Amino acid sequence: MNRIRKGDQVIVITGNKKIKGQTGEVLRVVGDRVYVANLNLVKRHTKPNPQTGQPGGVVEREASIHISNVMLYNPATGKGERVATKVLENGKRIRVFRSSGEAI
Repeated sequence: MNRIRKGDQVIVITGNKKIKGQTGEVLRVVGDRVYVANLNLVKRHTKPNPQTGQPGGVVEREASIHISNVMLYNPATGKGERVATKVLENGKRIRVFRSSGEAI
């Protein structure tokens, strides 16, 4: 079970000083890297693709961030917190914050 999933709110804890401390929503998780909305933006030159209707030019998009550089954001405390898994009585596994034990 992954600690960070698509749709989670995360905070960047280390790395580039432009994005450190900022929060955002995870767009996708690929292996050990995450893509966070509107964070770590880079410019890429793309060729036009008429089959998909994609115009060419300079496109700004999100670059990946290593999963160890982000933490799950807890809105109750306003900080990033560690995540644990808990098994319920019916055998279902849920993610909980380690500090408070509340379900995510």
